[in-house]
Amino acid sequence: MTIKDFAYDHPDRDVAAFKRAVANKLIYAVGKDPVAASQDDWLHATALAVRDQLVERWMATTRANYAQDLKRVYYLSMEFLIGRTFTNALLAVDLHDTVREALADFGVDMAALSEREPDAALGNGGLGRLAACFLDSMATLGVPGMGYGIRYEYGMFRQRIVDGQQVETPDYWLTRGNPWEFQRPEVNYRVRFGGHVQRREGKNAPYGAADWVDTHDVLAVAYDTIIPGYGTQATNTLRLWSARATEEIDLSAFNRGNYMAAVESKNHSENVSRVLYPDDSTPSGRELRLHQEYFFCSASVQDLLRRYLRNHKSFDHLADKVSIHLNDTHPVLAVPELMRLLLDEHGLAWDVAWAHTQKVFSYTNHTLMHEALETWPVEMLGRILPRHLQIIYDMNAKFLAAVTQKAGNDVELLRRLSLVDEAGERRVRMAYVAVLASHSINGVSGLHSELMKQSIFADFAKIFPERFNNKTNGVTPRRWLAQANPPLASLLDQRLGKGWRRDLSQLEALRPMAAQPAFARAFRHAKRENKLRLANWVEQHMGLVLDTDAMFDVQVKRIHEYKRQLLNVLHVITRYHRILDAQAAGGPIDIVPRVVVFAGKAASAYQMAKLVIRLINDVANTINNDSRAGKLLKVVFLPNYSVSLAEVIMPAADLSEQISTAGTEASGTGNMKFALNGALTIGTLDGANVEMRDNVGAENIFIFGNTTPEVADIRAHGYQPRDIYEENAELKRVLDAIRDGAFSAGEPSRYQGIYDALVNWGDHYLLLADYASYVEKQAEVDALYRDPDAWTHMAILNVAGMGAFSSDRTIAQYAHEIWHTRPVVLG
Repeated sequence: MTIKDFAYDHPDRDVAAFKRAVANKLIYAVGKDPVAASQDDWLHATALAVRDQLVERWMATTRANYAQDLKRVYYLSMEFLIGRTFTNALLAVDLHDTVREALADFGVDMAALSEREPDAALGNGGLGRLAACFLDSMATLGVPGMGYGIRYEYGMFRQRIVDGQQVETPDYWLTRGNPWEFQRPEVNYRVRFGGHVQRREGKNAPYGAADWVDTHDVLAVAYDTIIPGYGTQATNTLRLWSARATEEIDLSAFNRGNYMAAVESKNHSENVSRVLYPDDSTPSGRELRLHQEYFFCSASVQDLLRRYLRNHKSFDHLADKVSIHLNDTHPVLAVPELMRLLLDEHGLAWDVAWAHTQKVFSYTNHTLMHEALETWPVEMLGRILPRHLQIIYDMNAKFLAAVTQKAGNDVELLRRLSLVDEAGERRVRMAYVAVLASHSINGVSGLHSELMKQSIFADFAKIFPERFNNKTNGVTPRRWLAQANPPLASLLDQRLGKGWRRDLSQLEALRPMAAQPAFARAFRHAKRENKLRLANWVEQHMGLVLDTDAMFDVQVKRIHEYKRQLLNVLHVITRYHRILDAQAAGGPIDIVPRVVVFAGKAASAYQMAKLVIRLINDVANTINNDSRAGKLLKVVFLPNYSVSLAEVIMPAADLSEQISTAGTEASGTGNMKFALNGALTIGTLDGANVEMRDNVGAENIFIFGNTTPEVADIRAHGYQPRDIYEENAELKRVLDAIRDGAFSAGEPSRYQGIYDALVNWGDHYLLLADYASYVEKQAEVDALYRDPDAWTHMAILNVAGMGAFSSDRTIAQYAHEIWHTRPVVLG
């Protein structure tokens, strides 16, 4: 038989054909009689039928990529927070109504079905969500590429709130299987750890080449997920690696009756892909994290080289056909891994291999905080990856020799530039490895990119100024408006057509509509529908009734001190005290009703962040059970924050809290999602808030607090938070209440540590320095909310100004200015 003789059934798109497809999947793929089928069975069958609609275009795109020999982008990321796939796929193939009708004929509610799908637990926060948005945009723009990551069996954790405290439970998202993935057992690579290195000797041995021997090996097995583009036949692939033991069982141990020892090696090997972000407060946790990072880097680089060599017999065109992008420092081990493969396995000379490496790698930095820049102890790296440590040493020696030749023997400069930090425990600086090896280093907002050049990479920016650039983050309008906010998306479709889904700049056309009463009413109605949806979720899952006429004031993101959820809590308590004072005075209470919503996870070993979560819940418990607060103030902490929960929260928000200390947030994307959904922003001039202000207009955003230069000046002159505490009576009252147990009667000293951190121990993130400005700006928020027409006008202008914050724009810039690739052409 030839390929020409190969025939198969093309899936049709009408309701009758789709009913038939779902029925066939339920019977023959899921193996269930419809009489006995559960909701999960119907979901699985429907997902498989929808997946069939993607496969042909997936294969056609892959063939076209090979035929056109396009330069491919390989996006390496430890996280891909893709959320639910079902509804996203329906949106991409425009089958929502067809599937809903087909399922209704079976007596199945599609909306209820979609709620059964778990979020893919492949990420935790903004880093992973950004990667997911980027994959969506790459496919939509036809950028040929793949995402590479780890197929974690367990997410970081499922968050429960018990007695106000975060409790971590396993998040086994694969319990019911994953109908969206294709296992590729034939695509597997050996990933090596440990052992030792033997330098190759002799005059024919190239510089730096070596043999890595006596290693402990793990197999990386590929699982592929289709990433569909919107409004195009183009698709891409997310390839995730799962760890497998090289030997399933030690049969001799089993035969001796030692059954645990028989599978011990297998279990140890497969732990590598078991859990997202092991607890790195322990040595074993840190070692597992290093194993994870190298595991997926090695498999990914081996895989992309194999793909390149299918069409090329030498590495002469590697940089013309391959671009490897490092999403933060987690994948930086791909740099020495590529060098190892080119040197040791393909026999290239060091200078040739290094030249290729510097042309194919690019790197995105996501943090300015030194403590968040990844480093690895030399001892650990040398024990687990001895060959890679040698390569890094060689890279470092050659680099420092070149610097010395150009700048002289400036010992202090060499110390600052060295890839190895020699102070205290010797550690390899992974961000420096990325900067040295990459032809492009970008920040993710205008402010962040400038600060990056001035602070953490200042010396490198002087040596390689041409490498540094900015690519402000964006979000996909498909998931974060079309999918998350059906009422507003429908309104936009009526007024603008559907083109905004692929060209978000079309939202500019909303500006004149902000002054049209009919449009403003429709806009307010859409917001009210979204607030009702969130209120129903809260009542159903938490038993708390929310007033949808109140302002929904929302801060949802990872719990971290620099994101300053605690500053928000200080304001909440301030409002509470004002309500109590007004009640006591017997006069009218002139306070705008608010529902203050928090959500987010704290890293399991991050005790201060977990204490903040407990304080939020204690404050909520006190206020929500105080009849004096009534409808004027409610506080709610939503557990287990996720992409799917964010899709409910963000469209419902009236006010978006983006209040990090200026100079700490690289960009943020939650700020963009909220504004895109019609929330007004209160925030500092940090990250992308700066550019959002410029795009929506300074008069349409609530900016408060010290700027980045002012923060630096405060710290330089010796910040004294106790002075602010003593001078501001309202602030002092709030902090004293926290310290003295007003919200923790059973344990009055529970929050002494929070009080001390703010008043006595330096208030590192300047909450007290920004408190008065924040409270004052919140009063302006209240004043505007009292005027619904003015509030709606400003909200519409915010949506209209968000065109620049599409991830399509960001990816187009990456493709043109960094990756230098062109889109695939499909017939």
